[in-house]
Amino acid sequence: MAWFSRKKAPKPSADDSAKLEIPGGLWTKCTGCSEIVYTRELARNLMVCPKCSYHFYLPVDQRIELLCDRHSFEEFDAALKTADPLKFKRYWDKLKEYEKRTGRPDAVRTGRARIDGKVIMLGLLNFAFMGGSMGIVVGDKLARLIEAAAQERVPVIIVSSSGGARMQEGLYSLMQMAKVVAALQKLSELKLPYISVMTHPTTGGVAASFAMLGDINVAEPGALIGFAGPRVIEQTIRSKLPEGFQRAEFLLEHGMVDLIVERKNMKTCLSQMVDLLVRH
Repeated sequence: MAWFSRKKAPKPSADDSAKLEIPGGLWTKCTGCSEIVYTRELARNLMVCPKCSYHFYLPVDQRIELLCDRHSFEEFDAALKTADPLKFKRYWDKLKEYEKRTGRPDAVRTGRARIDGKVIMLGLLNFAFMGGSMGIVVGDKLARLIEAAAQERVPVIIVSSSGGARMQEGLYSLMQMAKVVAALQKLSELKLPYISVMTHPTTGGVAASFAMLGDINVAEPGALIGFAGPRVIEQTIRSKLPEGFQRAEFLLEHGMVDLIVERKNMKTCLSQMVDLLVRH
């Protein structure tokens, strides 16, 4: 018989189990490289993977802090809500759910701001609210923003992140494409600059209208930009698309995007553009 006894290991107590638990949210798996990244490190790096530079979604509030001078953002039409024109089934409930989740009544924030002391009009689509979809409120707020820029003779910057037009508002949603484009045309006639910043993803009616109409079109690295998704296109044309099709780098190579700018450099780059375009 062995000199040691084969006793079963004691079961961990409730206290021991609590010590072994790892708090949720400590680590994030990178979509780009599949590496595990410490979440706090990711946040400190502006939601950009420190290993492969994959650009994660950045909440609108944080993007305002990133782009604007401290406390300079003055919001327009903050309480504007849709009237649900089609009385789409369960749409009102979904709107209330997203409003509760995001603290905002719709998918865009607009306002006057400063970048390195220079006054601009800034619009930001919020992908966290129904995929940044464009309905009546989004179109109306962007058109008002552009009209305010025309009155004050200042540049417009719109940061897009959207799945496109909002189907629950039907034709009313599609009309916003023309409304915003018409406002931009008037801005152009006054020779005031419009800079479009496209982040991942910028698709559908947003990409097919104002997002691609900037005097300068800027994109974040790796952003998916296009009207229909790659899978839809492949199924339609029954052919394999080129590697990286509809990504920012592909669009830059083919002349659809003027510049790709990393998030950490975005404010400096926009400031320089505004300075150059307004001066001339």
